[in-house]
Amino acid sequence: MSTVTVKGQVVIPAKLRRKVGLKKGTRVYMEEHNGDIIIHPATPEFYDRACGILKGAKLTEALQALRQEDKQREERRFEKR
Repeated sequence: MSTVTVKGQVVIPAKLRRKVGLKKGTRVYMEEHNGDIIIHPATPEFYDRACGILKGAKLTEALQALRQEDKQREERRFEKR
């Protein structure tokens, strides 16, 4: 069980993170389904499944490139502190 913070953050228990392969920096996708909040690791496999007819290497490669750019931007931002 976790508690939602003032900022809307929750802690995913370590046992569950290990079970599903979530590591520091893993992006997640959240959706609501029948009143439940579903959290998916935003992996290339997830995007391939979620995109259905758009499935293909080009989409995965584009998403990976965007994530790499985000990661580099975050690293530069933290280096300035």
